[in-house]
Amino acid sequence: MWHREELLKSIWHAFTALDLDHRGKVSKSQLKVLSHNLCTVMKIPHDPVALEEHFKDDDTGPLSNHGYMPYLNRFILDKVQEDFDVLEFYRMCWTLCYKKNIHSQHLLISDRDAFKVWCIFNFLSEDKYPLVIIIEEIEYFLRKMMEAMGSGWSEESFADYKLQLNTKNCLTAWELIELVGLGLFSKGLDRQTLSMGITEVFTELILDVLKQDYMMKKGHKRKNWTERWFVLRPTSLSYYVGEDVEEKRGDIILDQSCCVESLPDKDGKKCLFIIKCIDKSFEISASDKKKKQEWIQAIQSCIQQLRLGLLSPHREARLRRRELRQRQQVEEEDLAERMKQLQAASDTKQRELEAMRMKMEEAAAKAALEELRRKKTQLDLQDRYRLDLEREKMVRQQMEEQVAQKSSELEQYLQRVRQLEDMYHRLEEALEDERQAKQDEEAMRKLQARLLEEEAAKRAELEQIQLQQQRALCQTEAEKRELMAEQLAKERDLQAATLQLERLEKERQGALEQYEEVSRKLKRAATKTKTWKDKVAKHEGLVRLIQPGHKGLQQMTNWGPAAFTDAELEQRKKLWQDSFPETMG
Repeated sequence: MWHREELLKSIWHAFTALDLDHRGKVSKSQLKVLSHNLCTVMKIPHDPVALEEHFKDDDTGPLSNHGYMPYLNRFILDKVQEDFDVLEFYRMCWTLCYKKNIHSQHLLISDRDAFKVWCIFNFLSEDKYPLVIIIEEIEYFLRKMMEAMGSGWSEESFADYKLQLNTKNCLTAWELIELVGLGLFSKGLDRQTLSMGITEVFTELILDVLKQDYMMKKGHKRKNWTERWFVLRPTSLSYYVGEDVEEKRGDIILDQSCCVESLPDKDGKKCLFIIKCIDKSFEISASDKKKKQEWIQAIQSCIQQLRLGLLSPHREARLRRRELRQRQQVEEEDLAERMKQLQAASDTKQRELEAMRMKMEEAAAKAALEELRRKKTQLDLQDRYRLDLEREKMVRQQMEEQVAQKSSELEQYLQRVRQLEDMYHRLEEALEDERQAKQDEEAMRKLQARLLEEEAAKRAELEQIQLQQQRALCQTEAEKRELMAEQLAKERDLQAATLQLERLEKERQGALEQYEEVSRKLKRAATKTKTWKDKVAKHEGLVRLIQPGHKGLQQMTNWGPAAFTDAELEQRKKLWQDSFPETMG
């Protein structure tokens, strides 16, 4: 049974061969000759006027393949019957095109084998023009040919050949013939073996021969057993005198009502089976049980295919391969589309991550800047505290020097007034204790005020650090990991500041205790001073309450600074001179 698509492929090759200048068009005179040959081979009457009538409105010149196709379908292919020789049709188209496209001198195959490869190409090629055979069908053909020649298939060699094709991944008919003819995949095999492999694949794919072998057949009239060469096709089982299939003896037409059954051995014949048709039955004897079972299974498969309304097994397999490729192509396109979407999503995520990374870098930079500011502030505070301590030390040294100087002056003065030493010595000590207590009280007040200021500053700094920690905790989880080290450092600083605050608190507590002790001493000194002042007032009448004086220079006496005015001091001096003339002299 012929198929229009396969006939059109052979005609396309013939049409292309007539296109000498490769413009894609052929003259009408050449198309008339081609049409006449097609009609002759297909056994249909040829109408020479039909071509002119069909193209009477198109007198511009040569015709393209698309322009010739409607005429071909209407006046030739629609009239074709089933009884024409398809192989003769293929040979006619082959004769028109092969000499212009191949050079058999350097090939390992004959023109007959090249014709068979050309027919196989038309069977396996895609239904698109210009005709090509894709790499999957090339592999399928080469595998079957190597199996027919009894040679192993080399995946590595075919993989290397696919790499040589690069992105082309397909061949024309003439490239396929050259590939087979050069023996790239049949190295080490002779021409005869290569020809046998091509013939077997041609017989299987093009002639639709599913199985063939010698078997014994029982005659219908004389009931004798005769050896015949049986050839199984999808719709018939033909038997010939010999395997050259030149003298056909009959056909067993297979249809949906046929069946095949195994028979027991009888009449000295073994491995029997019977094919039952509507009008006749055929008893056949195979050479052994294995071949008998193979023939039964093959014939049952053909009958089952006919019942299902399917094409021949090889055509069905070709359709399945094409459908599988189409599904794979659709899946690959879907996968490519999904990959594009995923790539776009990945790019978006990458941009988001990059933006997040930049934000984190900015946050890290801000945190580093804040840390530098904090360290700078801490260093400034330390420098200020150090300067304050140095100033306090200098003031203390100056005060000590002043005290030492005043003590020296007081000692000189006491030596001049030795007669009053016993009475005024204790008073001087009391006054000195009171003055020193006041100075200590003032120093302790300053120290306490400084400690309070430091404590307040530290508390403010601790509150600031606590607020910074709270703000840092409110950041995202990613920032938390980045700022964990900074937080630990701040916690260490906080602990250090806490320890320093506790130390300052202890120092303040000690200062308060010292202040209380000094206050008690001052109170005792004030009591002693009052007692001595009372005694002096009774004896000398020289004591009076110390009142605030003017802001000018103050006189330093045994009773303290600003105890007398200048006039009172002169009056006292005259009184002492009158009372103790010997001593003052």
